[in-house]
Amino acid sequence: MTASGQALTQRLMPLAWGLFALVALVLILMWGAQQVQLALAGLLNGESTWSKAQKQIVVDLQAYAVQGNPEAMLSFESNYALLGYDRFAREETLRENYDWNAVANAFERGKVIPEAVPVMIFIFRHLRWAPYVRDALKAWYSTDAAIDELGVIAEELRKERHSADWTPARMDTQTTRIAILNYFIQPQTEVFSTSIANGTVWIGRILYGCVFAIVGLASLLWLTMARRTMAKIRGTEERYQVLFDSAADAIVMVDEDDGLVLDANRTAAAWIGRAPQDIVGRRFADLVAENASAKKVSANGQLRAHDGALRPVETQWSVARWGEKHVRQAIIRDVSERVAMEEERRIAAEALASVAEGVIIADASRRVIAVNAAHTALTGFSAEELAGKRIDDMRVLPHGGLLPSSIWTQIASTGSWLGEVRTRRRDGSLYDERLSISVIRDEHGHVQRYVAVIADITTSKSDRLQLEYLASHDPLTGLVNRAQFEEHCSKAIIAAERTREAVAVLFIDLDAFKIVNDSFSHAIGDRLLTMAAERIAKQLSPLDLAGRIGGDEFTVLARGLGLREDAAGLVNRLLASLSEPYRIDDHEIVISASIGIAGYPLDALDAATMIANADAAMYAAKTEERNCMRFYTPLMHAKARTRLQTAAELRQALARDELHIFYQPSVELRSGRIVAVEALLRWRHPLRGMIAPSEFVPIAENLGIVRQIDQWVMHSVLAKIAEWERAGMPPIRVAINVSANWFGHHAFVEALSRALMETGVSPSRLVLEITESSVLRLGEDTDRIMHRLHEIGVSVAIDDFGMGYSSLVYLKLPAITWLKIDRTFISGLPGDSNDAAIVQAILAIGKSLSLRTIAEGIETEAQRDFLLRAGCIEGQGFLYSQPLESTEIERMLLPNLALAKTRLRVVE
Repeated sequence: MTASGQALTQRLMPLAWGLFALVALVLILMWGAQQVQLALAGLLNGESTWSKAQKQIVVDLQAYAVQGNPEAMLSFESNYALLGYDRFAREETLRENYDWNAVANAFERGKVIPEAVPVMIFIFRHLRWAPYVRDALKAWYSTDAAIDELGVIAEELRKERHSADWTPARMDTQTTRIAILNYFIQPQTEVFSTSIANGTVWIGRILYGCVFAIVGLASLLWLTMARRTMAKIRGTEERYQVLFDSAADAIVMVDEDDGLVLDANRTAAAWIGRAPQDIVGRRFADLVAENASAKKVSANGQLRAHDGALRPVETQWSVARWGEKHVRQAIIRDVSERVAMEEERRIAAEALASVAEGVIIADASRRVIAVNAAHTALTGFSAEELAGKRIDDMRVLPHGGLLPSSIWTQIASTGSWLGEVRTRRRDGSLYDERLSISVIRDEHGHVQRYVAVIADITTSKSDRLQLEYLASHDPLTGLVNRAQFEEHCSKAIIAAERTREAVAVLFIDLDAFKIVNDSFSHAIGDRLLTMAAERIAKQLSPLDLAGRIGGDEFTVLARGLGLREDAAGLVNRLLASLSEPYRIDDHEIVISASIGIAGYPLDALDAATMIANADAAMYAAKTEERNCMRFYTPLMHAKARTRLQTAAELRQALARDELHIFYQPSVELRSGRIVAVEALLRWRHPLRGMIAPSEFVPIAENLGIVRQIDQWVMHSVLAKIAEWERAGMPPIRVAINVSANWFGHHAFVEALSRALMETGVSPSRLVLEITESSVLRLGEDTDRIMHRLHEIGVSVAIDDFGMGYSSLVYLKLPAITWLKIDRTFISGLPGDSNDAAIVQAILAIGKSLSLRTIAEGIETEAQRDFLLRAGCIEGQGFLYSQPLESTEIERMLLPNLALAKTRLRVVE
C-alpha cells in the first residue's frame, strides 16, 4: 500500500467506524421496527380475512339460494362463524375487565396471526380515537345488523330451499334481499379495509419517523464527515444515472449467479409497467418470454409487461464485474415495428397466395415481377415464365384489338381501370377475362407498382348471354317474345317512316289447339307448337321476324312492303303450311290457323296499336270462319268493345236476375207425343233484349263464370222439375246443356247428386247434354265421370254429334244413352244426298250401340218424314215448337188446364 493510500485509509477510518456504529444502530432500530411491522402485517392480514369473509358469505348464500349447492352453505357457515369470532374479540377487548386469553383465542379462530394479537388489543383499547382506527371501527359496527340478517336468511334457506314450497318467485325474493344487504355491506367493507390499511400506514410512519429521527441524529456527524468524499462519489453516480436512465434502450443489470435484477433504467421500467425499484430483486427470467433470457451475445424474444402484454425485443448481453460480483448487462431494444412490418409482409404474401382470383404485380414499366398461384392455375404461366413481360403482352380487347394507351392514361389519372379482355393461356387458348388494374405510388406520387387482378368470366359471360337470350326469346320455340317483338316493330316503323315503306304485323292463332292439349297431352301440344314455329319461320324472308307472344298465338313482322296488302301472299303460304298434318309419334294431328293483319301506316302509327289491331283482326277471322285471314278494319274494334261491354254486364246478370230458362219440347216422331223438353238459357238484357247463348256463353267461359251459370241452371231446372211433379205434370225427361268446364270439374258429380237429393227429383228424369268436342276435351277424365253418372242413374246425350273430331270409343261408356244429330245435317234433308248419308250413318251407329237418337232443327214435314223412315226416334225444332216459357209447357201438359190438350202445330 502506498503512503497516499495509507493516508486515505487513516482519513477514512473514523468515517468507517462511524459508519459501522451507525449501521449497528440502524440494525437494532430496524429489528425493533420489523417486530412492530410484523404485528401490523398481522393486523392487515386479519382485516383481509374479515373483509374476504364478509364478501364470501354473500357469494355463498346467493349461490345456495340459486343452485341449492350444500358446499355453498358449508362455506357460508364457516365464514359466518369467523365473523362471529372477530366480533366477540372486538366486544370483549372493549370491556374494562376483559379476558385476554378469550380475546386471543377468538382472534386465533378468526385466523389472525398470533404476533398481531397484542397490537390489535392495544389499538382497540388505547387507540380508538386515532385517525383511521375510529373510521374502521365505525364501519365494522355498521355491518353487524346486516350480517345478522344474512344469518336469518341462511336459516330460512336451510328450511325452504329443498322443500316443496320453494318457487322461482321465492328464490327471486331471497336473492333480492341478499343483494340489498350486499349493497349495504360492500361499501362498509371497503371503508373498513381502507381505514385499516391507512391506519397501518399511519402507525408505520410514526414508527419509522422515530427511527429516522434517531438515525438522523446519529448520522448527522457521519454525514458531515463524509460530505466531501460523498460529494465526489455522488457526482460520479449522478452522471452515470443520467446516462443510465436516459438511454433509449432498456438496460437491466442481472446477477450472474442467481439471475436476479440488480438495477433497471427508466426505459425498462416504462416498458415493464413498474417502478425501477419494483423490478430490482425480481428474477429476470420472469420478465421475459421465449429466448430473450438466453445467455447469448444476442437473442430475440419478448419482454413481458406488468399487465401481461408482450413486447418483441432484441437483447444484447455483456458481462462486467460489479464490486465482488459478476453481472450481466442486458441492453434490450424494442423491435415491435420491425416485427409488425415482417408480419404484415407475411400476411400479405399469404393473402396473395391464397386469394381465389389471379393477381399480377408489375413494376413501373408494367413488367411482371410476381404472380400468385391462382394466376398460374388460370393461365398456366408461372412468375418465372412471365418475368420481364408486360401485363398487356398476353391480352387483347374482346374484338381482338390491342389494349389502347387510354387504359394507362385513365389509370394515371384515376388510379384504376376495370374492363373485359381476352387473354391467351400457356397452351395458346383464349378465354374471356375481367381485368382490374390499380397503381401504387410512393410518397412523391411516383409509380412504384401496378397490381392487376384477373378472373375467368367465360362461364358467367355465357350465362349472361343465355339470360339475355331467355329474356328476349320464347324458351319453347326460340322465337322472340312479346316485348322483343314489340321493340322490333317500333324499330321497323321508324325505318319504314324514313324509307316510306309499309310494315305489317300478322297475328296467328292456332284453331282448336286446346282440344289437342286436352285430347293428347301438353307435351304433345308443346311439340306441335315447336313444329308450328318451324313452319312459320320457313315461310319468312330474311327481313321478316316471327315471335310467340303466348299460348298458341304467334306473330310475324313483315318489313319492306309497298302496301299492307302485299303481306297476303305470305299469309296464304302460312295458312297452307300450318294446315298440313302434324305427325307426332304415332299421332297425325290436323289443325288450322286464323290470321289477322294490321299495317303501318294505314292501321296504326305505333307498335302496340298495330299488334292490338292485328289481334282484333285475328279474332274476327276465328269468329267468322277460321282457317282464314282478315285485314284489320275499325269495325273490328267496335265489336271488341261490344264484347268487353257484354263481359262487364254479364258479371251482373245473375245478381240482377236477367238470366231465364226456356224449354223446347222434344217429341216422339211416330206419335207426335211430347216426351221431353230441353232447357235453353237466354239472357234478357234490359236494353238489348233477348241474347242467345252463342253470344254470351263463350264470353262467360273466358271470364271464368260459366261454372256459376251452369250451377244456377242445374238448380233452377231441378227446382222446376220438382214443382211440375207436385203439380201432377207427366214425368217427361228434361235435358240440360252442361259446359265442359263444369262437366269436367272434380266436384260436378257430387254437386249434381246432392242437388237431386235436395229437390227429390228422380235421376231418370234428367239428361245431361254435352257436345262431342267437350267430351274429347275431358280426355282421361271422361271414363271416370261417365261411370259415376251411370252409378247415380243420370243419362248423357251427345250434342252436335258429327261436328267434332270424332273418336267413337267414348260412345261405349255406360252413361251415354242419346245421340243428338246436329241441325247442320238436318237442314239439307231430304234433298242433299251427303246430309242424308251422314244422318243415316249416325242412326246406324246409334242403333248398333243401342243409343237413342234425337234430331235437332226439324222445320219441315219432309224432314220429319225422312227421319221417321230412317229410324230416328225423337226430334225437336220449329216444326213442333220454338223454346217456350215454363208456363206454356205447363199449359200443354197439365191435365187440369184448359189448354192442356192443345195440339202442337208447325210454327209459321
